[in-house]
Amino acid sequence: MSGRIELLRLLADGAMHSGEELAAALSISRTAVWKRLQQLESWGIACEARPGSGYRLEAPIDLLDPARIRALLPSPTLGMLRRLEVHESLESTSDRLLATDEPPTGRFDACLAEFQSAGRGRRGRHWVAPFASGLCLSINWGYRDAPAMLGALSLAAGVAALRALGRLGVRRLSLKWPNDILCGEAKLGGILIDLRGEAAGPAYVVVGIGINVRLPRAARDQLAADGVEAADLATLGGAPPRNELAAVLITELTQALVEFGARGLAAFADEWRAADALADRPVRVMQGGEPWTGLARGVDGDGALLLEVDGARRRILSGEVSVRPVR
Repeated sequence: MSGRIELLRLLADGAMHSGEELAAALSISRTAVWKRLQQLESWGIACEARPGSGYRLEAPIDLLDPARIRALLPSPTLGMLRRLEVHESLESTSDRLLATDEPPTGRFDACLAEFQSAGRGRRGRHWVAPFASGLCLSINWGYRDAPAMLGALSLAAGVAALRALGRLGVRRLSLKWPNDILCGEAKLGGILIDLRGEAAGPAYVVVGIGINVRLPRAARDQLAADGVEAADLATLGGAPPRNELAAVLITELTQALVEFGARGLAAFADEWRAADALADRPVRVMQGGEPWTGLARGVDGDGALLLEVDGARRRILSGEVSVRPVR
């Protein structure tokens, strides 16, 4: 356990702790405590210092516990689990699984990190998630025979995420094609699929998901400066315990991977349509550097976005979508 984590566990309750108290608990000097507090800033953790009183976090932190997550998994999911890893810090949970050996058919690994130094969004974007402010989770899965149109898996994973959040009492969410989880127009989370395999042969997938749980003010300001309106679970009626959130997401995602292998996108089509944030809205799509504007008309059986342009429908297999009036 790193020195930063030892200090963070003492501060996790959000209460005020004196420098003297922290130094005694860690058996280090008060100067060393100060240095560790400064190190927390690299994880995006906001800490308030009050002269004569001590230190406290901007908000309490709910740390991940692999034993607790395992205890919350139902028996069928636990029976499929090969490895569960929880890291203080990683470059990327998905990259970690992509570098490991593939699990046997019907088994999976789950990897979580309190902080990602190089978390990935779509098209190489950086996923902003200060330490323990969200849930950074990836799971892997192997298909002996790749399902048709495996590219639609991100839509199935989105439905699985909504199922999980619904079980925890978080509702009135929507899905923006192809991989965003929204509350209103604000982004609550995102999904990234990494795929290795050949058509009509074995396939190995890593499903990465990031959910905002309790974003610090500085992170919100950074995202707003980048033009991203963010939502988090804490402002949607209260954040569930992160270990419970992890267990429910792992359960629903693995079940979705099984369902997708058996039935493809058809197993999720009705729920996707009900949650479609773009349905019948004017949108602009950037595809291969070329802009298209039209009305979003849902997705087809392969997961392609259907865009109505001048009365004709185009299939969009990949692209960046923004909602805006058609002129």
